[in-house]
Amino acid sequence: MSQWSQVQQLEIKFLEQVDQFYDDNFPMEVRHLLAQWIESQDWEAASNNEPMATILLQNLLIQLDEQLDRVSQEKNLLLIHNLKRIRKLLQGKYHGNPMHITVIISNCLREERRILAAASMPVQGPLEKQLQNSVVSERQRNVEHKVSAIKNSAQMTEQDIKYLEDLQEEFDFRYKTIQSIEQGDKNSVLMKQEMVMLQEMLNTLDYKRKEVLSKMAQVINESDVLMNNMLLEELLDWKRRQQIACIGGPLNSGLDQLQNWLLIKLPELNYQIRVKATIDKNVATVSNRRFVLCGTHVKAMNMDESANGSLSVEFRHLQPKEMKSSAGSKGNEGPQMVTEELHSISFETQVSLYGLTIDLETSSLPVVMISNVSQLPNAWASIIWYNLLSKDSQNLGFFNNPPTANLSQLLEVLSWQFSSYVGRGLNSEQLNMLAEKLIGQQISYTDYQLSWAKFCKEHLPGKSFTFWVWLEAILDLIKKHILPLWIDGYIMGFVSKEKERVLLRDKMPGTFLLRFSESNLGGITFTWVDPSENGEVRFHSVEPYNKGRLTALPFADILRDYKVILADNVPENPLKYLYPDIPKDKAFGKYYSCQPNEVSRPTEGGVKGYVPAVFIPISKILYDSTDPHSPSDLLPMSPSVYAVLREHLSPTVIETAVCCNFFHS
Repeated sequence: MSQWSQVQQLEIKFLEQVDQFYDDNFPMEVRHLLAQWIESQDWEAASNNEPMATILLQNLLIQLDEQLDRVSQEKNLLLIHNLKRIRKLLQGKYHGNPMHITVIISNCLREERRILAAASMPVQGPLEKQLQNSVVSERQRNVEHKVSAIKNSAQMTEQDIKYLEDLQEEFDFRYKTIQSIEQGDKNSVLMKQEMVMLQEMLNTLDYKRKEVLSKMAQVINESDVLMNNMLLEELLDWKRRQQIACIGGPLNSGLDQLQNWLLIKLPELNYQIRVKATIDKNVATVSNRRFVLCGTHVKAMNMDESANGSLSVEFRHLQPKEMKSSAGSKGNEGPQMVTEELHSISFETQVSLYGLTIDLETSSLPVVMISNVSQLPNAWASIIWYNLLSKDSQNLGFFNNPPTANLSQLLEVLSWQFSSYVGRGLNSEQLNMLAEKLIGQQISYTDYQLSWAKFCKEHLPGKSFTFWVWLEAILDLIKKHILPLWIDGYIMGFVSKEKERVLLRDKMPGTFLLRFSESNLGGITFTWVDPSENGEVRFHSVEPYNKGRLTALPFADILRDYKVILADNVPENPLKYLYPDIPKDKAFGKYYSCQPNEVSRPTEGGVKGYVPAVFIPISKILYDSTDPHSPSDLLPMSPSVYAVLREHLSPTVIETAVCCNFFHS
């Protein structure tokens, strides 16, 4: 089932969330009509590759043209009209910047995955509950009521001003008429009555002017109270929601509502605004490195027709460049790691209208500057920690003394990482395993405060890596090698050895489950259960498969073809049922890349104690509670892979290409 099909089956409260992030930037009609094609493209990779983004945009327009041809044959006039409008909009908006639409589509797909994951989770975390409460808060209802009242007052005042203008025009006409009459005629009774009438009009004008000025002052005062007491608080909440969305949380960060309340229609005033971008402008230097922005850093804002007439500007070619250290300085030496250095990009402008000059400035969320992709995991950990715990966008010295995090909230954010990046969040049992991994067994994790060092700097007990590096390697493994299995919920993943044995102990022989290795970075293993000769239950775990192995052989094929060698030298696949009782082929059949090929029995020979290499994957069977430590070149081979090699390589070459360990009994 496609992702879009799953989205359409969600409850109405989740569908409302989906509706929030589809607009003219990427219309929902396009998402619906091109669902399968859109999901088959790598928008995330294209967002960092302009030639690839250009091709994807061209193909998107071609796909829309094909849909236009189809609906034209069906004579669906309304759909034809909408598709033509959408195609024209997309081509005009993104022709000069194809990477922009790839970012938008990638974010939409990511948010769909997050919502699908949230819908499958039985309990919302504390952060998401808090955000949902703030989105529909009492303050927002009060703001809506106050904005409506001020708009009504402003409209009534505008009507009063129009009445004053008409009254003034009438007074001027009648006064000029009297002035043109000869002096002798001005003493007539009619003229005296006219003079009295003009005096009454003048008194009315004076009274109405004062009344209108009073009403205008009242509207201004009410607007000032609204701005300072309500809208600024709402703006701070919006910024907080942006931070949460940045680290995978709900994408309740749209500007539409705020724009409907704050927005000045500057395009109507024919006034151009120029924006200047700078880096680390308003903060003291707290990092070891200094940067400048290279490229066009001053640009004019343009009206965005798809966003309620608001103004926007895009800096496409800005690049940060590190400033060289002065002579005699010690370069990058300092108290912080490179991935803990925070920087801020500021945007400033000046608006001058009717003699009033206003300086405006805003800044980005803090960013981390890396020079190598190997720094990315720890840099992202810094972004997670900062956005979870700090609301001050200028607190660039945050990691000089990083605060602790509430473990319950941190676990929720970790679940967001999985839901947004690999399409399925973590349930309470999986999160409990992660909590135990971080702090050991506890009666309750609710109020536990975790340090930054424990999360990202200190090695796990007995390991050569940190908790975050271990978790990030698992995310990478899922994304690149086992994504469909993870999304469909077939990988239990985070389960301890002890819990694993409790779950499997009473199951049918051949029942197995899939979990992530606790000792190998980015490794996944499977454990199955079978009875021994004396009736006791035995557990067998294979050495973990990492990305190197899974690049050569799909994991589903490994599960299908895996065999052990029995005492009579007969291979047997011990994997029968995925926990709790799903037949293996029913669970994984749709993921198999091909049908296994039959191979003939091996010839005699081989190293003593090992199964000859012509047979298929087999790893050392374990009986202790630790993961194996095996050489990385022990690559299992399926019958289909062997059949191909057998046609092209000599037995000697095949023998050296594969290493199989014997079955311990």
